[in-house]
This record gives sequence, structure tokens and C-alpha cells, in this order.
Amino acid sequence: GQLAVKVFPRTLLEKVLSGGVSAEVWMEPGVSADNLASNTAQAYNTPEASREGKIALVLGAGNVSSIAPLDVLHKLLAEHQVCILKLNPVNEYMLPYFSAMLQPAIDLGIVRIVKGGAELGAYLSTHPLVQAIHITGSEAVHDAIVWGVGDDARDRKRAGTPKNPRPVHSELGAVTPTIIVPGPWNEADLQHQAQAVASQKLQNCGFNCASSQLMLLSAGWEFGAGFEQLVKQALAQAPQRVAYYPGARQRLQDIRKRYPMAELLSGPNALCERVYIPFDTAPQDRYFLDNEVFCPVLGRMLLPQSDPEPFLQAAIDFANRELRGTLSANIIIHPATLSQLGGRFDELLQALRYGCIGVNVWAAFGFATPATPWGAFPGHPLDDVQSGRGSVHNAFMFDRAQRTVLRGPFRAMVKPPWWVTHASADKLGPKLTAMEYRPSLFKLPSILYTALQA
Repeated sequence: GQLAVKVFPRTLLEKVLSGGVSAEVWMEPGVSADNLASNTAQAYNTPEASREGKIALVLGAGNVSSIAPLDVLHKLLAEHQVCILKLNPVNEYMLPYFSAMLQPAIDLGIVRIVKGGAELGAYLSTHPLVQAIHITGSEAVHDAIVWGVGDDARDRKRAGTPKNPRPVHSELGAVTPTIIVPGPWNEADLQHQAQAVASQKLQNCGFNCASSQLMLLSAGWEFGAGFEQLVKQALAQAPQRVAYYPGARQRLQDIRKRYPMAELLSGPNALCERVYIPFDTAPQDRYFLDNEVFCPVLGRMLLPQSDPEPFLQAAIDFANRELRGTLSANIIIHPATLSQLGGRFDELLQALRYGCIGVNVWAAFGFATPATPWGAFPGHPLDDVQSGRGSVHNAFMFDRAQRTVLRGPFRAMVKPPWWVTHASADKLGPKLTAMEYRPSLFKLPSILYTALQA
């Protein structure tokens, strides 16, 4: 009964380049086709002369470089807030590029970019001129900004009295599930989807807020054991990537100590270890369920249901109840199984409380498509923030968006460019960038030729 608005693809070029992926934004209950306009871009309903701007501190992320400028653009255009962007030390090397990119806004005096560590972040987040804060990062850093640290912070959180009274807008990651729905897969399907799952984990060496963390698998699925072996093989054989994010190696070591059943999939000379943890049931040590690991570790948990509908229901219930965060979730399901479920599938999706759901496509596509909102499922209170409050991107400026639902082909005709086994990504990336900069049908043949070399 919810209103769903299709936002991608909208143009011929998007349709050709999307690889069959579509995106729709589901609105919160109460939004209808009749009142959608009044629930869109309300920030622009106020006459320009009467608008009250703010100075916002944007605490930039340290992983994906595009996050920081996208967050700044959202604050400027969707919320009428001028920005001071503090770069994460990991991404300080991007300063000259961000400066060039945002130079018109810098010249207008509505954006400033600074670099520094935690001390500068703490100083700016309490500066009297700063009226609002946006953070892309961890729940722990968010809580330190809002509540402080130590025993006093716990007392303030219990009392509901933040140390920092400024409104804090946040995107904080999650324990991302990938739900493998049992179905009539063939060998090519198993091989293809094993590569898809491995890429959901290893893209950017696992340093993504949408990185898959726990694969939910049916214990009674006849292809389950074979699929699991193919996933492990794909994880082990994927190209090496340096564990560049601070603390990753220590987290890997700590996780292996916590869970003796953890399997090391990489060799002794690997640039970064890959770890696989086969949980038969939910672990008593809840660390893996309660914390985004932010490193190349993939867990697997078995659920007893064998038939698609009860399995999917159980997987959704488990993800909603047991996994920390609500940013994104993935479902991989065979077309015959989708047809079998019919309209029941969308009913089940309604129960899955995540801000972005990818059906046969990695949910991170929703981050990469600015038309769609990117953020937690709405409703987290400040004292249990989980994946954050608010959303970014959202180029259509929907005020009451609830989630994004992405749908892709079960087997992509062309290997997706984010797959870690893509052989021509280094050549394809610049061509796609040039297309975004100046779209032209004449650029398509070269892009398609390069994509087919994957």
C-alpha cells in the first residue's frame, strides 16, 4: 500500500548504462500520489528572502572519496546550509581535487575545506559558530560527539541530555546482511553469484559502509554447501588490495581470536588477510552481530528453513531483530523463485527495515546513484542511533522517503564494474567519468566495448 516512485533509469543513456538495474523510492505511509508534491523539497517552499541558513560542519569519511563532496552538496542544495568540510586524515590527499571541484562555492564563501585529526574535529563540533553537524563514520564517533565519553556520557545518554545540543545528521554503517534465497540455481548461477557476494565483501578491501558482513544461507538448500565453497574460493582468489584503513589489521586479528572457527582464506604474504566465519547458529559472542567490522571478514549463518517463503521470512526477521544497523541489505533470488512468490515478495520487502535494499544487485548501487536517498531506515532515536538519522543524495528531495529498492537481473549480461574480478575497470572508469561529465551517445560504443573486455 506504500507509494513507490521510480527514479532510475530516467534517460536513454541511463537505461543503456544501468545494466538492467532499476531504482524506486518507497515513501513513508501517508504519502500518496496526490500529496507527493507537498512532501517534496519543502525547504524551497519558504520564500528565498525568509529562509534561515545555518553553518554546518561536515565530517568527511575516510573510505570512499566521493562521500565528502556529496555530503557538502546535499547540505548546500537540500538544506540551505553553508559548510566547513573537515577531511578525514585518510583522505587528506584529496584536498587539491576537492578544492578544484568546489571552487565556485569556495569563491562564494559558502564552503571551506580544512584538514586535521580528532582534536580539530572536536574543536569544530563545539565551535559556537557551528549550528549543525553531519557525520559519515561510526556509531562510536557519533556518540562521542553527541554525548561525550566515559561515565558522564553514559549518564547523559540515560537522561536524554546531550552534551552537544546541535542537530546531528549521520550515516553510520551497519552489519549488512546478504540473504541467499534457496532456488533452482544451475552451475553458472552459482559461479556468478559467488563472484557477486565476494565483490560485495571485497570491493575497496571491505572498507565500505555497504560491505556485506553476514551471508544468510538455508541449511536445507541442496546447492548451499557447493555455493559456500564457491564463495570462499572467490574470496581467496580475488586480486589483492592493501588494508589501507587504520586499525583494519588489528580488527582482523581480534576477530580471529574471538571466533576460533574463523578460516583464513589468504596466504601468508597477502597484502590483507581475508577471513570467513561459518556460524551454524547465532554466536553467543555477539560482537560480529553488533559491530560493523569494516575489514575483509565475511560471516555465514545457516537458517533451518528450506522453502523460499519461510526462509525469506526467517532471514528478514533475523536481520531486523539481531543485526545492528539498518543502512543496506542484499537479497539474491532466482527469477523462478520470484515468480513463485509473486506479490508476496514485495510484502516481505516491506517488513525488511533497511534504508536501501538491493534485489539481485549490490545495495551500494543506491549510494552511487544520486537520485536515490542514502541513509538509515527512518526512526532511530538519538540514544540508539545505529545507522544514523536523515539521508543524503536524494536528488529529487523527497521529504518523507522511507527506503530505496533496487532491482537487477539475476545474471548480469555484462560484468558489473564494481566486481573485484573486473579485468578492465581501470579503463572503464575514466570513460564512465567522461560520460557523466559530458553525456553523449557517441561515447557509448567505446564504453560498451571496454565493458565487454571484463
